[in-house]
Amino acid sequence: MHDPEAALRAHQLPITAQRLAVLREVSQQPHATADVIAEGVRQKIGSITRQSVYNVLNVLTEKGLIRRIQPADSAARYEDRVGDNHHHLVCRSCGHTEDVNCAVGHAPCLKAHSHHGFKIDEAEVIYWGLCPRCQKKRSA
Repeated sequence: MHDPEAALRAHQLPITAQRLAVLREVSQQPHATADVIAEGVRQKIGSITRQSVYNVLNVLTEKGLIRRIQPADSAARYEDRVGDNHHHLVCRSCGHTEDVNCAVGHAPCLKAHSHHGFKIDEAEVIYWGLCPRCQKKRSA
C-alpha cells in the first residue's frame, strides 16, 4: 500500500497509530495470520492487544482496504491486494501462500454450472500442492 493515511481517509476511517501499523504490516507480510501481524505491529509501535489487532483487521476488511482469506484447516490470512479477484496457491506441508492471477479474465472469472438465482460477483479459488522448498525436503 503506497499511502496508508490516504487510504484510510478515502474510506472515511479515522487515522490511528494502530490502523496505520496494521495496514503497513499487512502490506509488508502478505498472507500473514492475525497473530503474525500482531507481533510485527508490537515490534514497531510497542504494546497493542491481540483483540485490538483483530478489531482493526475486521474494520479494514469490511471497508475493502484488505482481504481476508481462509484456506481449509488454516487460520485466516490477510493481504492488501484487493479488487482483482486473484486466487491463491497454498502449500499442503508448510502453509506458504502465493498469489495467482485470475484463472480467466475478470471477476468472477469462472462460470458456475448453475447459479441458482445468485448474482455471482466473485470466485475464490485455492490451488493446493507442495511449494518448491517442501518438494526439496521430501526428495532429500
